[in-house]
Amino acid sequence: MLTGKFRSIKRLVKASGYSWDGLLFTWRNETAFQQESLAFLVMFPLAFWWPETHIESAILVMSLFVVLIAELINTAIEAAIDRHGDEVHQWSGVAKDVASAAVLLALIQCVLVWLLVLY
Repeated sequence: MLTGKFRSIKRLVKASGYSWDGLLFTWRNETAFQQESLAFLVMFPLAFWWPETHIESAILVMSLFVVLIAELINTAIEAAIDRHGDEVHQWSGVAKDVASAAVLLALIQCVLVWLLVLY
């Protein structure tokens, strides 16, 4: 039983390392992620200072995380498509465009949430 717990902890640590690698890769290679991360760092403290309730703060913080999550997924889709080479294919373009649209919608919802909560 004890070895099972240690195996689970080891797997969790290893998975966390992969996640960290993904964050670092995206930070180093995606300007949009850098910009969104810096906006996150500025807006995160404001999400606790500006609103009147903890629920409002939670909603603001969640909207910030959604933007970063969408950008990470967009980067993953782009990397998977680019892995197959330079061949131009209609469906590759569709996949990249749809992932980019997800980021756009995440940004729009973030702005709308902040406007609705704060005004």
